[in-house]
Amino acid sequence: MMSIAELPAYEEVLRGFSWDGVWALFDGDRSRINIAHECLDRHRGRGRAISVKFADGRSEHYEFAELSDLTGRFANWLARRGIGKGDPVAIIVDPSRAFYVGLFGAVKYGAVAVPLFTLFGPEGLALRLDDCRPRLILTQGDPGALREGYPRAQVVRTDEAFWAELGAESAAFTPCTSASDLAILQYTSGTTRELPDAVKQSHRAVVTLMVAALYGVGLREGDRYFCPSSPAWGHGLSHGTLAPLALGIPTASYSGKFEIARVFEALREFRIDNMAAAPTVFRMMRNSGLSGNYPLSLKKISYTGEPMDAGTAAWIQGTLGATPCGMYGSTEVGVIVVNFPGFEGYRVKPGALGKAAPGWEVAVVDGQGREAPPDTTGEIAVRRKGEWFLVKDLGRRDAEGYFHHEGRSDD
Repeated sequence: MMSIAELPAYEEVLRGFSWDGVWALFDGDRSRINIAHECLDRHRGRGRAISVKFADGRSEHYEFAELSDLTGRFANWLARRGIGKGDPVAIIVDPSRAFYVGLFGAVKYGAVAVPLFTLFGPEGLALRLDDCRPRLILTQGDPGALREGYPRAQVVRTDEAFWAELGAESAAFTPCTSASDLAILQYTSGTTRELPDAVKQSHRAVVTLMVAALYGVGLREGDRYFCPSSPAWGHGLSHGTLAPLALGIPTASYSGKFEIARVFEALREFRIDNMAAAPTVFRMMRNSGLSGNYPLSLKKISYTGEPMDAGTAAWIQGTLGATPCGMYGSTEVGVIVVNFPGFEGYRVKPGALGKAAPGWEVAVVDGQGREAPPDTTGEIAVRRKGEWFLVKDLGRRDAEGYFHHEGRSDD
């Protein structure tokens, strides 16, 4: 019997999806699970896990087994330094070996990983650090200012001395976390005047991510996948890092000052056939005029976070060779509307958000909380715990079941 990760057709997904089937993809269960084990340890024999294209043109590649061992060392290193289970560990490091070891090592140990964008100014960084109050800060820069500003935190630079300390630790570490334990604290963009939202992800989140991974990104065994979004942000962390690795699918990322030529280089060098990015990235690719220098043929392309204009969508189809597929959701509920990239029997409708993702009941409701008739504007909502939860967007659902965005319902 096929697992839900192998079903090739849209109609088969509608008939065969179940949350039990999603949980069957993992070693853990509804009571005990660990993100680092699911993303790294159980895939030790699969070879390459992550490729990184750096702004200076070089590339690095990290194996599942290598990262599994290094995160075990990092977990034991945290214990030796007196970090407790549940303590926040801030990671102010660009995508690199150090970033992924810090992220997954903290999660493996049972601490709370807090990835932070390295280009935050002092105010933006202070908002987040003052809020999460980390016990340990991992940084690639000069630790002096951080040590002065956060004397209660251990501040460690990812230099040769750091790697030497890890090398002295044992790689053996057996994670023990419950599904409801907090694993990752990921901050939204916010502003310099207002505290950004802190999105709390438990270890169970790696399971719920599968809906977006399978039906929003279209991840499948054998994909060569690339997501240039920084893993300090939600898209790059959840959909670019956790989701593919949990399925044992290698992923590629980008590190450093964003250069669109390097994106083209990564697509060609890593032989990418599945790409997920913000529409802005695809517009930059289109406007660069570089596509003729990099013959590409992608099979699946997905985007989220903002609308895709018709001109860029047509360019993607004609130049990159795939139909762009959007996915839609919110910070509070995750991805709830998808476009099923690569699935037989599904038609992407230009201008539409897509159809309801498997496992979710999505509707457009009126001011009284009643489901609205087709092609009637109302609030997009998803059913949670027997009630409609409003995602604060106006929309309509057409007679074919496609959702269309009609603007925000609040300020």
